Amino acid sequence: MNKKHDVMLILEGTYPFNGGGVSTWAHMLCNEVKNSNFTLYSINAEFESKTKYKLSDNVTNLIQVPLWSPMEPQEMIDYGKKYYKIISLKEKNDIHKINQVFIPIFQDLLRHIFSDNRDVRAFDATIRKMWNYFQKHDYKKTMKSEPVWKTFCFMVSDLNGEEENEKVSLYDLTSGMRWIYRFLIPLSIEVPRVDVSHLTLSGFPVIPALVLKYKYGTPMIVTEHGVFIRERLLAINSSEYSFFLKKMLIKFSECVTELVYYKADKILSVNKFNIKWEKMYGADPEKIDIIYNGIDHQVFKPLPKPAHLQDIPTVVAAARIFDLKDIVTMIKSCAVAKKQIPNIQYLVYGDNQAVPEYTAACERLIAELDLKANFKLAGYHEKPQELFSEGDISILTSISEGFPYTVLESMSCGIPVVATDVGGVTEALDENCGFICKPKDHEELGKRVVELLNNPALRQKMGENARQKVIDNFTIGKFINAYENVYHEVVTRVVKEVQLPILIQSIEEEHAVKAS
Repeated sequence: MNKKHDVMLILEGTYPFNGGGVSTWAHMLCNEVKNSNFTLYSINAEFESKTKYKLSDNVTNLIQVPLWSPMEPQEMIDYGKKYYKIISLKEKNDIHKINQVFIPIFQDLLRHIFSDNRDVRAFDATIRKMWNYFQKHDYKKTMKSEPVWKTFCFMVSDLNGEEENEKVSLYDLTSGMRWIYRFLIPLSIEVPRVDVSHLTLSGFPVIPALVLKYKYGTPMIVTEHGVFIRERLLAINSSEYSFFLKKMLIKFSECVTELVYYKADKILSVNKFNIKWEKMYGADPEKIDIIYNGIDHQVFKPLPKPAHLQDIPTVVAAARIFDLKDIVTMIKSCAVAKKQIPNIQYLVYGDNQAVPEYTAACERLIAELDLKANFKLAGYHEKPQELFSEGDISILTSISEGFPYTVLESMSCGIPVVATDVGGVTEALDENCGFICKPKDHEELGKRVVELLNNPALRQKMGENARQKVIDNFTIGKFINAYENVYHEVVTRVVKEVQLPILIQSIEEEHAVKAS
C-alpha cells in the first residue's frame, strides 16, 4: 500500500470547533479521503477546549492558535519549541537587532500595506524576511518594543493624507498596530513538516502555509469557498471603523489575497463565480480548477414531513445567524408571505449565538413585524439529514456564498429551494429545482415562497428534479475522488520540480540569519 500524504488543513473560526458550510466540507474531507492523513491548523479568536465534531482517525494532529486571547498562543500551548530556547529568546537583549535589522523590514511592510501600487513579489520577500527574523528573535518582545511602536506612528502619519477623514486618532493607531500584531503571530509559531498545506480561504491564515513553503518548499493548495476578499470588503465597508482603519484593513487584506494566489500551487474554487475575483487579484488562470462540493445522497434523502407540521405551510432554513446570511431579509420575506398565508411557519436552524448583537436585532425585527408566531430562530438541529423534511420548501437569503451545502442538502432531500443569486447558487439550483431571486429583495423572495407553498404539484416536480440533479452531479464520491487526485498530483509534481531547490535556498538563508 502506498504511503499516505500528510496534509495540513488550515482553517479559521470553523472546523473542528464551530459549525457551518466550511466545517461540513472539512469534516467530509477528513473522514472520506483515503490517500491522506490530516493535521488540522485551527486559528480561533480564543482557546477552544472542546471540538464540535468527532475527529476521524485520519486526523493525526490538531494545532490550535488562539490569536485574540489575553495570553499569547505560545504562553498557553506547546508548539514543539524547547522551553529553554523560548526563555533564551525572551531574555536576549535584542534592542540593537530590532533597530538595525527588524525596523527596516517593518517599514517595508507598512509601505506595502499603504501603497497604491502593490508588488506581490516584493511583499512576499518582506514577509519572508520577517519570518527569518523571528526564527532567532522573540515575537512579542520585538513587536511590542518602543522602536516598533514609534515607527508605526511616524510612518502612518507620513503615509496618510491631510484630509479631515484621513486624520488618525490614538485609538486608530493602537487598533491598527494590534491588528498587525495579531494577524502575524503565526510567523513565530513552529509548524510540523507535511507534504502539502491546504488553505480554506485566501486570507491571513496563509501564514503557516508560507512558513512551510519558506522552510521546506511545501506545496500549497487553496480552496476558495466564499471569496475572502469580497466578503472582507462587504464587512469592512459596512462596519463602524474609522476611515483610516477601513483603509488599512482593506489594503492589508488585498496584499494578503494577492500573496495567497501568487504562492499557491493550485487554486480550487467551489464555483465559477469565484474565478473572476481570483483573476482580478492576480491569480494565474493555469492554477485554477473547480471542484464542486458534494454530499451523501443516501443520507440526505426524501423523508415524510413530521406529523406536527403536516397542516402547516412550512419554510425551513439552515443558516448561522449573522450578517452574510442576511436573516433580516429572510424575516421581511416572511412578513410578505404572511399576508397571503397567515399560518406560515419559518424554521431557521443554526448557531444563533455566533454574533449575539445580530441575533438580538433579528429578534427585535420579528417582534416589530408581529411574526413571533411565524418565524422561529430554532438553534442547532441535531440531525441535519432530517432538517429539510420539516419544510415544504427551503430558503437561502445570503448576500455572499461559495457553493452552499444547504442548497445541495435541500435538493437531495427532494425539497425545492428559494434562494438569492449569490456565489455558485445558480450552478446548483436552476429553474427546474426552485426559484432564484435578487439579494435583499424580500418582496420577490416572499412572492416565490407563496407561489411554491400554494402549488403542491409544482413543489413535487421541482423536488424530484432537484434530487436527480444532485445524484447526477454533486455526490460525495465525485467530490472526494477529485481531492484525492489533487493531493497526489500536487505533492508528486512539486516534490520533483520545486521542493529540493527551495529547501537548498532555505538552508542558505538560515545560515545567513545565523551570521547576522
